[in-house]
Amino acid sequence: MRLFFDANTLFTAAHNPKGKAALVVELGPKGLWALYTSNYAIEEARRNLEAKFPGALTEFGKLLTSFHTGPESRAHRCPAGLSSKDCPIYLAALGCRATHLLTGDMRDFGPFMNQPAVTDGMMIQTVAQFLEA
Repeated sequence: MRLFFDANTLFTAAHNPKGKAALVVELGPKGLWALYTSNYAIEEARRNLEAKFPGALTEFGKLLTSFHTGPESRAHRCPAGLSSKDCPIYLAALGCRATHLLTGDMRDFGPFMNQPAVTDGMMIQTVAQFLEA
């Protein structure tokens, strides 16, 4: 299984080290799944942490050591209706051959959650949905 973390999931894991997102990161290196993200997601998460939780930047640096990064897919398009600001995340997840894109962005990704038939076979879920499954 390949899990892709978007910026808000990285942000949450860094500023809430006892939360569900941090648990998923902790379990990754134990062989349960591989962790992926993109430079785009990392930079967005870093900006938001600097503005809102600067004390979490050290934790952020530590958790990033568990992640692989990859390029955006050039072979796919974003699904109709996905915000253009989220296309780089979606395409990076596909570029990493992620099985799951984990996000807390219900506003933009909500219509695509748990619908791999419309998201190129990739499951888009919140961390809670992923853990429940």
